[in-house]
Amino acid sequence: MSFLAIDIGNTRLKWALYAGPQPGSPMLAHGAQFLENIEKLAEHDWASLPAPGSLLGCNVAGDGMRHRVEEQLEELWDLEPRWVASSAQAGGVTNGYDHPTRLGTDRFVAMIGARHHVLARNPGRPPQPALVVMVGTAVTVDALDADGRFLGGLILPGHGIMLRALEGGTAGLRVPTGEVREFPTNTSDALTSGGNYAITGAIERMHRHMVRRCGQVPVTLMTGGAGWKVSPSLDIPHELIDSLIFDGLLALQSHRLAL
Repeated sequence: MSFLAIDIGNTRLKWALYAGPQPGSPMLAHGAQFLENIEKLAEHDWASLPAPGSLLGCNVAGDGMRHRVEEQLEELWDLEPRWVASSAQAGGVTNGYDHPTRLGTDRFVAMIGARHHVLARNPGRPPQPALVVMVGTAVTVDALDADGRFLGGLILPGHGIMLRALEGGTAGLRVPTGEVREFPTNTSDALTSGGNYAITGAIERMHRHMVRRCGQVPVTLMTGGAGWKVSPSLDIPHELIDSLIFDGLLALQSHRLAL
């Protein structure tokens, strides 16, 4: 029974079709669509797909965008989707947010995906803490202890938002994208390097917080469409995992079926 995972972010909808609703199932197809072109899903991206047996989605783009996706799912397959809502506990993660339901579902699902990776990495041995980084329109840096408790996390603007804020607040600043340099000597490189180091600096600081709090080095997992831009400048061991939210959706669906 195939499984369709949907991730509606701030900029794009990402989707993946898996052979089954379990972690590790083969991915049969995948794609992405910018939100302004969301109506193209039914007539292009999904038009030739077989009807999935089940579906689970993650949405941070609001109810209006969710309804536009649901209309296409109903038109194509008469399929009623389920959407993740953040809760106090799910998928092996205990949500330590002051108000658990207010935690962004993308962050919650990514941490569930990260927890799955940590547990699968060394079976039979005590799991490690995890530092979960998503780099997209915004950047989030979230801490999971070795028991799967969400300790807290950071939210900061992505590089594009930083540049637009500077352009809007600084007279005459219209600068093309530069390169990341240790000692930038032009404005383009200074802006690109400044944004990159602001993000990597936040990640590295949270990493230090976790070592002090947990008494061991966390596994650092990075995901998101702009992760590849940040990764080369990050001075701690880390892994890029494009499918972290999909992995979380698979883990949640598998837990649900096991109940």
